[in-house]
Amino acid sequence: MLRVGLTGSLGSGKSTVAAMLRALGAEVIEADVLGRAMMQPGERVYDEIVRTFGPQVVGPGGELDRRRLAELAFAGGRLDQLNAIVHPAVIAAQQRWMDDLFARNPAAVAVIESALIFEVVRDAMRRGDRTSVLADWRRRMDRVIVITAPDDVKIARYAARCAATPEQRAAAEADARRRLAHQISDGEKAAQADFVLDNSGTIDKLRAQVAAVWELLKAESDTRSNNSAASRSLQ
Repeated sequence: MLRVGLTGSLGSGKSTVAAMLRALGAEVIEADVLGRAMMQPGERVYDEIVRTFGPQVVGPGGELDRRRLAELAFAGGRLDQLNAIVHPAVIAAQQRWMDDLFARNPAAVAVIESALIFEVVRDAMRRGDRTSVLADWRRRMDRVIVITAPDDVKIARYAARCAATPEQRAAAEADARRRLAHQISDGEKAAQADFVLDNSGTIDKLRAQVAAVWELLKAESDTRSNNSAASRSLQ
């Protein structure tokens, strides 16, 4: 079995790479999907966000006003508060998912797709937290893949995904810059990664890089699984 973190800044192409790895045989869980589910009405994370940020982040239908929440978090300087609510719950869910997966398939390659693997650790250390799962999250990954791309490319991708009009595009680009300012640079992440994928070129070039990394991950997972089975047989 192999625990793999897949990370990269906003607009780097994490979802694209995650889909490629899934097609090759990896088991993939996405932090954003988990987070969105936990932020639905009735969930503990939702309740804690409303208690912390107030009724102003609740939409007319009772759902969270994610745009308003993002404004308070990024522009209002309250991102640490939001992350302190969401990240522990998401990480705990990811751990439960991995435990269940490996119990069913010891040779699985479990890929956790998350934009903030390194940032979670950084922020924990800044708070003086050196013992919780947040501070230890990077070390719980056997391998980490970082996807890189120039910032202007990331911003353009994000805006294209979020904006339908020129006015919306300008706002989306500004939002992307604010978010990137809170994230660790590609260079710093790459220096701590096991594999680096360059997503500044064509989709075919990216696919070739992913395929090459997958072969290495699968081989390592198989070796670990075989060694574990051999060890158990000797006991």
